[in-house]
Amino acid sequence: MEWFLANIGLVFGLAGQHLVLALIPMLLGLLISIPLAQLARRNSTLRSVVATATSLLYTIPSLALFIILPTILGTRILDPLNVVVALTIYAVALLVRAAMDAFDSVDDDLRNAAVAMGFKPSARFFQVDLPLSLPVLFAGLRVVSVSNISLVSVAALLGVGNLGILFTDGLQRTFVTEVVVGIIAILVLALIMDAVLVVLERLLTPWTRAAAGGGSQPKNGTALLTEPKTGPSLPHAPAQPDPGASA
Repeated sequence: MEWFLANIGLVFGLAGQHLVLALIPMLLGLLISIPLAQLARRNSTLRSVVATATSLLYTIPSLALFIILPTILGTRILDPLNVVVALTIYAVALLVRAAMDAFDSVDDDLRNAAVAMGFKPSARFFQVDLPLSLPVLFAGLRVVSVSNISLVSVAALLGVGNLGILFTDGLQRTFVTEVVVGIIAILVLALIMDAVLVVLERLLTPWTRAAAGGGSQPKNGTALLTEPKTGPSLPHAPAQPDPGASA
């Protein structure tokens, strides 16, 4: 505890670098995985190729990838870009499968209802497919966030600044306290990231809370299709006079 308080600035500084190196690849992986999964969902051959390729990518050892990438990218061995690219590859490998499962979880009846209501393909994707796939997609994001936060520490072996530096420095000096502080800091960072994703999911999927609470909202996101849209109202037909009113 005394060592942590004496070096709290160092720990928080390394935690900030660690968070950036974990968060950027997760966001890049999400942006790449969503359109790739949407394409793969429509083509069974492409789906099989993508699933196999992503499985193979995730088997590449992280330390080997960190060492090989500078040669491919023309960067320095200590360049954080190597870590970002490597973790983006791992994030895509995990998120593509999660995104395909997420899109598969959307009820076909809702898709057909959207088509019948005149939704164009792009509008249907952003207003129906993507929102309704968020619960499953966020489950994949939570796995990727934990995976990235864990893998970033491996880059400390190459001298890239992150909380893994506490491991390497503590091992070199045979100072267990520093290693323990590093482990706890990474665990806390992973828990914070997971909590943020849970809160974000709840904010973006309010209909799941309504369904869980037993409210009257339609399940499976049907409210996305049935709730009235804002806009000019249709003109009402003129009221017909009651024949018996003049009697």
